[in-house]
Amino acid sequence: MSDKLILGVPSKGRLQENVSAFFGRAGLTFVQPGGARDYRGAIADVPGVEVAYLSASEIAGQLASGAVHLGVTGEDLIRETIPDASARVKLLQPLGFGYADVVVAVPQAWIDVSSMADLDDVAEDMRRRHGRRLRVATKYVNLTRGFFAWKEPRDGRPATGVSNYRIVESAGATEGAPAAGAADVVVDITTTGATLKANALKVLDDGVMLKSEAHLVASLRADWTAEARDAGRAVLARIAAEVRARAVREVRARFQGRVERLIVDLGARFDARAPFGPPAEGTPLVLHAPKRKLFPLIEALQAAGAGAVTVSTLEDVFETEPPLVAALMSALGDQTK
Repeated sequence: MSDKLILGVPSKGRLQENVSAFFGRAGLTFVQPGGARDYRGAIADVPGVEVAYLSASEIAGQLASGAVHLGVTGEDLIRETIPDASARVKLLQPLGFGYADVVVAVPQAWIDVSSMADLDDVAEDMRRRHGRRLRVATKYVNLTRGFFAWKEPRDGRPATGVSNYRIVESAGATEGAPAAGAADVVVDITTTGATLKANALKVLDDGVMLKSEAHLVASLRADWTAEARDAGRAVLARIAAEVRARAVREVRARFQGRVERLIVDLGARFDARAPFGPPAEGTPLVLHAPKRKLFPLIEALQAAGAGAVTVSTLEDVFETEPPLVAALMSALGDQTK
């Protein structure tokens, strides 16, 4: 058996392009020595990693079984294909692309149906008047069953329970099932909602089951040998450095006198960090701060007596203990190395 870390990535389409670009920004360039038709590759300058090109659904399945150590796929596929996901995989990092919502959609002609509670009433009325159950067309069987079984409010959201329904598993275009007479409503994935509207369907107000995007996911069932862990640390450290750099800006300001208390205050108020500690005499204070808190931070620096304040973007920020690496090692726990 190889001790290499196996990384599963999408084999084609826009998702593959986005994944390659994401890893490339982190200095992780995919190479395929056998050419574009080769379904095995590597990462340039990072030994001990084998890249496996698979479909998004295959990646979810192989993460669950432990056939790959790390993989990139949609959260919707993870939640659908791995019922006990928290015991088998660890979602490490959302990647900022592949956005899609798994939703409950009903015919637009149902003008009095706008919520899951209304849909439950419709299902009960069908059972009572027509002796049949509400038909729900979907490819997301497990997610649908879980959402429709949600009988009590939780996480600040109302109950979404529906009784008296049956699932019609969809093999083709799910959104066309109501018009074809194969189903009454659908549970489907959507990005803009345009396809649902084109099929005279509407999303229920509380019918968004899952807001999904592409994730970097770790398998907790894979054989994480010492070599695989070392390769995982190398890959995740680069990703963490690029992700951190995109999230922060470097702020520089000059002060007269000591600034230790100011650093503590700015950290508490704006989550600003001084990565190099208090500045030496005659050198500027350097802070890394979240982009969303940048302007209030600058105002606070000026109010504290700062001279000119400069702001710059960063290429990478390598931390001593990247949270991404720590999250993986914590999830693996005492697994045999």
